[in-house]
Amino acid sequence: MDRILEKFTEILCGSLDNQAQIDEERAAGKQLHPYAKHVTDICDDKIKNRPDGHPGIYILEESYYIYPGKTEMELKPLLFYMRSDGVSKALLQSVQIPLHITKDAARNANPDLVMDWNDLEFRNFGIAEYTWFEQEQCFRVDHTADMGNGITFRLIETLSYDGLSVMELVHKDGVKLTTYDTPILYKKIEA
Repeated sequence: MDRILEKFTEILCGSLDNQAQIDEERAAGKQLHPYAKHVTDICDDKIKNRPDGHPGIYILEESYYIYPGKTEMELKPLLFYMRSDGVSKALLQSVQIPLHITKDAARNANPDLVMDWNDLEFRNFGIAEYTWFEQEQCFRVDHTADMGNGITFRLIETLSYDGLSVMELVHKDGVKLTTYDTPILYKKIEA
């Protein structure tokens, strides 16, 4: 793995949540953001039939959310294919988890989780280019994807060793569906 992907996975992989942000919002009298937790790891060992020499890595991100006013946690597993330009950019593509794999099965800790490389398909997310800024020791991205059916998804992130700042803006036919206007702020936590 090259140094750009090493830095990216050092920052992104592990367990992160925004509990500190939620505590501050509740103390101020109103929770704006969902409680969000990511459990993220490289999952190359769970991909079978991958061609020899296929570059890059696969990352499984288990995203857990509890929305304001709700008590039930929602799981949204995401699979990413990562490669780098070898200089300063980590390139992320979203991959469809095969439909026969349930959300509950798509977990890093599941020893039985296996995905066939031949069944993997890129989603219509495009390629998000995370640029490494050496002086600030962070990656930044501002990526917009046309998801079809009038839906656009804009991802604005800063990933650093101090944490993640993640703003996801979803619009449908020009109408904003995201219920908050500021990023979710993640910090590393013990697993």
